[in-house]
Amino acid sequence: GSGKSTSLAAMIDHRNATAPGHIITIEDPVEFVHDHKKCIVTQREVGVDTDSFDIALKNTLRQHPDLILIGEIRDMHTMEHALNISETGHLAMATLHANNANQAIERVVNFFPQEMHRQVLLGLALNLRGILSQRLVPKVGGGRAAALEIMLNQGYVKDLIGKGEIKELKKIMEENANVGMQTFDQALIKLVQAGEISEETALAEADNVGDLKLKLKQAMVGSGGGEGSGLKSVDTSKLSLG
Repeated sequence: GSGKSTSLAAMIDHRNATAPGHIITIEDPVEFVHDHKKCIVTQREVGVDTDSFDIALKNTLRQHPDLILIGEIRDMHTMEHALNISETGHLAMATLHANNANQAIERVVNFFPQEMHRQVLLGLALNLRGILSQRLVPKVGGGRAAALEIMLNQGYVKDLIGKGEIKELKKIMEENANVGMQTFDQALIKLVQAGEISEETALAEADNVGDLKLKLKQAMVGSGGGEGSGLKSVDTSKLSLG
């Protein structure tokens, strides 16, 4: 896997440990059991505590949650619930099978019939907080390292999503590392510079092999990926969990 469940569990644990509230998780199956810390955590497993994501989500808002975790979005009905939850001002977190942020948005839209695409894009532009795409890549010497693509829905990103200009998002992520965004290829370059992965591994995992080759050369010309490389580090403190 790509470590999605582990990352979500870490986010839930962070919220649980730092602020009071009610967290509801709906999962298939429950992979991490959360103790009550500052939050009350209600965990439901599909097939054990509820028949489906759809049935569980219909009753969720009646329980006054502050954060709702949807283990995986697999169909239009579950996606519709996630959008409705966000429109009411609640924070919803979910996983979706997609290779990157662009593909994640396209998958969300394509759950719905063509005549609803415009409405869904506008809903995403208004209510989406961000997309974290994750891959685990082989490390030098064994083990795996997480390569993270981070898209935050702010500024020009909102406009592009609302207009359906999804292909333009990659450029915006590349140019806005200062606010916490980065593409997969930028993440791979940082891992190469840190000595965690080889150049060969980075190129094998790249979204754009030709572009990554060029950027790796530029990074090597600069002082270890410093100012000469034109690469910026990501400030993960900008990732809001609500």
